[in-house]
Amino acid sequence: MARYVLGRFFGIIGVLFIVSIMIFLMIHSIPGGPFDAMPTTSEFREIPEHIREKLMAKYGLDKPLYVQYFRYMWAALRGDFGISFRYGEPVTDFISRSWPATAQLGLSAMAIGIPIGIGLGILAALRPNTWLDYLTNVVVITTFVTPVFVIAIMSIIIFAVVLRWLPSGGWGEPNQWILPTAVYALGQIGGMARFTRSSMVDAMQAEYVRTARAKGLRERAVVMRHAFRAASLPLITLLGPMVVNLLLGSFFIEAIFRIPGIGGQITLALYNRDYPVIMALILLWTFAIAIAYLVTDLLYGVVDPRIRVGGTM
Repeated sequence: MARYVLGRFFGIIGVLFIVSIMIFLMIHSIPGGPFDAMPTTSEFREIPEHIREKLMAKYGLDKPLYVQYFRYMWAALRGDFGISFRYGEPVTDFISRSWPATAQLGLSAMAIGIPIGIGLGILAALRPNTWLDYLTNVVVITTFVTPVFVIAIMSIIIFAVVLRWLPSGGWGEPNQWILPTAVYALGQIGGMARFTRSSMVDAMQAEYVRTARAKGLRERAVVMRHAFRAASLPLITLLGPMVVNLLLGSFFIEAIFRIPGIGGQITLALYNRDYPVIMALILLWTFAIAIAYLVTDLLYGVVDPRIRVGGTM
C-alpha cells in the first residue's frame, strides 16, 4: 500500500505541475492587467503610466512569462504564494483569514445534507412507489434542475423579505448562518438521496441479501450490515469531491449571502486580475480534489475487503 500511495503522490505532483502551467498561461492571456486601473470609492481610476511601470517591475510582471512562472513556482514550493494585488497581503494570510467562514458553511451543510440525503435514499429504496419515494424524487429533481442561485434568491425573498424571520445575508451572527446553510445543504440532500436510492435498490436485490433474510436476520441488520455496506461504494465516490467542494466554498452562495469566504473571492480575483490569488486557489482546489480521490480509493478496500489497492479483487 505504501508503494501505491507514494506512486499516487508523484502523480498528484505531475497533475499540479500541468495545471499550474495551464492556469498561468490562461490568466496571463486575459486582456488587461492587474494595474490597468485601480478602484476608488465610486469608480475605477486609470493609473499613470510611470506608476504602472513601477508596480509591474515591483511584482516582476515586466519579465518574460517563463521567468515569471519559474519564479512563482520556486516560491510556491517554499510556501510563498505571493502578495495579493487587491488586498496587499500575503496570499497565505488572505486564505487563512477567509477560509474559516467557508469551512464553517461547508461543515454545517455536510452535517445536515449528507445524513438527511442518505436517510431519504434508504427509506425511498425500502418503500419504492410510495409517497415517500415520490417525495424523494421531487426533492431530487427540484435540486438538480433549479440553479442554486435561484433557490438562494427565493429563500431570501420568502424568509427575509416577506416573513422577516431571518436576515438576508452576513456571517457575524448565528441567525445569519441558517439561510445559506439550508440552501447549501439542500443540494447535497438531493444528490445523496438520488445515489443512495439507486445503489440501495440494486443492493436489496442481490443474492447475499436474500440469503441473509433466509437465515432469519432482522431486517435492520440486513439493510445496514449487508445492503448499505455494498451500496456505500458509489456513495464514497460521490462524497470525495463533494466534501472538497463544500469545504472550498460556493461562488453563488457566498456572493448572494455576502459571506466573507474564499469561494466568492476567486470571482473577484479573476475580475481584478489578481494572479497570485487565482493561482493559489486553483492549485489548492486541484490538490484537494486529488487527495480526495486518493482517500476514496483507499476507502474502497476498507468498505469492501474484496477490493485491493491497485484495482484487483
